[in-house]
Amino acid sequence: MLRPAITTGLAALELPATPAQIAQLAHYLDLLARWNRVYNLTAVRDPVEMVSRHLLDSLAVVPWLQGSRIVDVGSGAGLPGVPLAVMHPALQFTLLDSHAKKTRFMTQTCAELALQNAHVIRARVEQYYPAQRFDCILARAVAPLSRLLEFTGHLCAPNSRLLALKGSEAHNELQQLPAAWRVRGCHRLQVPGLDAERWLLHLEPSGPATHQL
Repeated sequence: MLRPAITTGLAALELPATPAQIAQLAHYLDLLARWNRVYNLTAVRDPVEMVSRHLLDSLAVVPWLQGSRIVDVGSGAGLPGVPLAVMHPALQFTLLDSHAKKTRFMTQTCAELALQNAHVIRARVEQYYPAQRFDCILARAVAPLSRLLEFTGHLCAPNSRLLALKGSEAHNELQQLPAAWRVRGCHRLQVPGLDAERWLLHLEPSGPATHQL
């Protein structure tokens, strides 16, 4: 049941995928469902429901990805980093989280899916100083926007962007945007099979905030 649902969802997002990639995505959801019984990684229990609420919700960000070095802050169960790494093998993804059980799951997942382009780091974001900064920072339901930006600025390379996946609170959070950041876009996402309101905030750490909603 997973592969047909994944195939249909990817087609709705206009994301081409090989049979091998679809198999990897299905394997990932199967792993997530199995680990979830013991480690409670997500409130969603049904693997089919995970297709829209986790997998497609993560992949909806694809048109806004930038550069080759991408960090997924507070990756948790590997969302959105793992699905994006499957779909974009030429890009390098760092999956960052401070919780041991979550990084163990992601490490096992990357091994079983043979993801050579995804690297798991266990650390608090404010204490993580990589040797090379990132072209793109991803954050899905991690923290209030003002707090997220406070903790991630040191990860940004010149001309980088931060992509924050948010729910209905997106516009309210933008009203508290720190002065060092500006909004390049606030996009309503249409996630196949998902009724909940989803927004993508596209931000840049480049001077005073100037945004229009």
